[in-house]
Amino acid sequence: MTIKGNRPLVGVISDRRMQGQHPFHMVGEKYLQAVSDAAVAYPVALPCLAEGFDVLDILERLDGLFLTGSPSNVEPHHYLGDPSEPGTWHDPHRDLAALELIPAAIRVGMPLLAVCRGFQEMNVSFGGTLHQKVHEMQGYRVHKENPEDPLDVQYGPSHDVEFTAGGLLHELTGQARATVNSLHSQGVNTLGAELEVAAISDDGLIEAFTVIDAPGFTLGVQWHPEWKPMENEVSRAIFGGFGDACRAYRRSEFSQ
Repeated sequence: MTIKGNRPLVGVISDRRMQGQHPFHMVGEKYLQAVSDAAVAYPVALPCLAEGFDVLDILERLDGLFLTGSPSNVEPHHYLGDPSEPGTWHDPHRDLAALELIPAAIRVGMPLLAVCRGFQEMNVSFGGTLHQKVHEMQGYRVHKENPEDPLDVQYGPSHDVEFTAGGLLHELTGQARATVNSLHSQGVNTLGAELEVAAISDDGLIEAFTVIDAPGFTLGVQWHPEWKPMENEVSRAIFGGFGDACRAYRRSEFSQ
């Protein structure tokens, strides 16, 4: 699987967060490590600048795009949702960057993997809507973590998801279902146009999707496969499939 000296370059979206009085562009190490170890690619953090952010120019230099999770929520005006409760953490710079990057990457056939917030960004970019607090919706389980638990508990097995027969996750894993972690408050309300369900939770919540007729690899998952992916068969398969797609994309670019 490893191609020495020829690893693909994967752009990893950043959060914009204030540290004291200064804004920083930040990416969690677990996401970078997962791209390096499980996708066998080089991760590169992408800034979320309000100006001077040429999406097409950036994509021309990459072999894949990874949209990570984040403590912040997509601002509801992007999907005509009700205003957030006071104190909700938002990141408008990331919203703008993600909502530009997603259609541009798909249009050129670049492999795209999105988890948690990235999954929600993908749904919104295709006109879908979000529940802001799934745990308050009748009929759904509590999908968020207890922040007081140790990390291995927060990211531990939470509930089952069923893979769509013949879908990408079924194909990548060879399995019909899996037990996944669950650390989110937002979730899919209405599925975006051109998206196809790839996995569904045991309570009926959409947990994964792909883009119908996309020219390249596309996968959004609500859970966190980047947590210790080498210890989890399904996570290894997800990042392995993404990495393989990035290598194929890189080879196709060089052959043109």
